[in-house]
Amino acid sequence: MSWLRKNLFSSWPNALLTLLVLYFAWKTLPPFVDWAFLDAVWSGDSKACHAAKGEGACWAFIAEKHRFILFGTYPYEEHWRPALGILIMLALYTVSALRRFWRPRLALYWMVGLALVGVLMWGGVFGLRYVENERWGGLLLTLLLATFGLAFAFPISILLALGRRSELPVVKGFCVGYIELIRGVPLISLLFMASVMLPLFLPEGVSIDKLLRAQIAMIMFAAAYLAEVVRGGLQAIPRGQYEAADALSLPYWRKTGLVILPQALKISIPPLVNTFIAFFKDTSLVVIIGLFDLLTTIKVSLQEPAWTGFGVEAYIFASVVYFIFCYTMSRYSQGLERDLGPGTQARMIRND
Repeated sequence: MSWLRKNLFSSWPNALLTLLVLYFAWKTLPPFVDWAFLDAVWSGDSKACHAAKGEGACWAFIAEKHRFILFGTYPYEEHWRPALGILIMLALYTVSALRRFWRPRLALYWMVGLALVGVLMWGGVFGLRYVENERWGGLLLTLLLATFGLAFAFPISILLALGRRSELPVVKGFCVGYIELIRGVPLISLLFMASVMLPLFLPEGVSIDKLLRAQIAMIMFAAAYLAEVVRGGLQAIPRGQYEAADALSLPYWRKTGLVILPQALKISIPPLVNTFIAFFKDTSLVVIIGLFDLLTTIKVSLQEPAWTGFGVEAYIFASVVYFIFCYTMSRYSQGLERDLGPGTQARMIRND
């Protein structure tokens, strides 16, 4: 009762808002539960869904199209390969999230894991059928674009942030020009240019496949935004930290790597994760160059005449998938902030 009074009924406005929220939940949640669960069609064909339309959700659409949604146009009989690739990617994320694995060998785990994903997806060895990457799609394509994009963009962003604060005019001018140019155009423009214009600048006989061109564009885009986040963290470091590092006669790169950058990245955790989440969702824009990510496969599935009209269920499913990944990143960042906070560090020092 004391918790209720303190958090929900501490004042008349707070109590009124609590009652309004409860009334809204009472009016909306029961009908939604009926539509989404009790009266829903969980299996069968499109005829059963059309018969129940307006009364219950058609989750039979997801059951029918889940392979195409998850794996895109990848050969049907080879779907076990992208499924295993998704599991490997999730395992790599899990291992990376555990702090006891934060050792140099973690890079080895990623190299081996990504090599296995590449072998599974491309094939052509160990008796696996070769599959060109134009046929990759679905959830695994989204994970690959986001993972490689952030993995390569993050170190580039650190260099750009340091270069923008550099006292060397040429280095500073290049970094400022790159960041402002890339941030001044939408991602769709970069993807279109990478798909259409980049091949025009390559030597004759040299070609880059569509997936790699999209990945390059996304790396360039993410690096510019992450650079400004890192620069904000660098500006938040007290001047005394720079002076203390200079007093120890540390060279520039040792001072930056051992003293300044760790503190700046810790401060930048919330905006960094915010940029990661936005970038993960922006992978859906690769549809502009004909790649079938998770959201695009759902859109294409809805174009089949038998399943027309069930877009609500399809986009709810897509929202749940995106929400799971984004909410996991958000919660993990909050835990990381607590672990790296001043109070936690002080307790660790006392325990040592």
